[in-house]
Amino acid sequence: MPFFDLTGQTAIVTGAAGGIGEAIARRLSQAGATVAIADLDAAAAATTSQSIPNSFPIEVDISNSASVKTAFDAVFARTGRVDVLVNNAGIAGKAAPITEQSDEDWQRIIGVNLVGVVNCCREALPHMRANKYGRIVNIASIAGKEGNPNMTGYSATKAAVIGLTKSLGKEVATENICVNAVAPAVVQTKILDQLTPQQITYMTDKIPMRRTGKPEEIAAVVHFLASPDCSFVTAQCYDASGGRATY
Repeated sequence: MPFFDLTGQTAIVTGAAGGIGEAIARRLSQAGATVAIADLDAAAAATTSQSIPNSFPIEVDISNSASVKTAFDAVFARTGRVDVLVNNAGIAGKAAPITEQSDEDWQRIIGVNLVGVVNCCREALPHMRANKYGRIVNIASIAGKEGNPNMTGYSATKAAVIGLTKSLGKEVATENICVNAVAPAVVQTKILDQLTPQQITYMTDKIPMRRTGKPEEIAAVVHFLASPDCSFVTAQCYDASGGRATY
């Protein structure tokens, strides 16, 4: 049996129509999982699913609890199980000093980056508990550890995701459900289109490897954390930062 085998399991990956989420979905599919390509952009999710074996698209607005319930119910109706949840969907938010950010800016980034993760965890846990097994992987960010200027909303919500991971991991530690996070440094995806060149340079210059990460490199870390081999690791945050963060 190959390491990190996911044969027979169902994985839900949010924000999987592109970028890191797509790379994660491909990796989990290659390991044998049936993968729900969950995304707000239904058309993009459908297109991505066409190129990933054993996958299917699911439209979901993770900031809306009713939408999340509908999506998870649809996955369960189709496969009869939810073994793996990867909370990858997120937004960079408005790049500006905090005094130039509105209530709406903050509500939107909190709704997606934090409340969205909470909504998905709440829907996944009953399925995992019923099966006495589960793996949840939350995609955080090095910004949640160190903070990036003019990205207070992003940094604050990713810090909250790390805290949520540590708390929830301990909460379900005796139930064969492991909850971990991955904190990437800057990765070459379309989310960078939301940032200024100065911000991207600032982040890249702090990486000892002197380059951005690749989505496939993040997916490799997620694969372990999403697998049965991750059996004595929970409530942890794994850095994938090219050496930027060392604590």
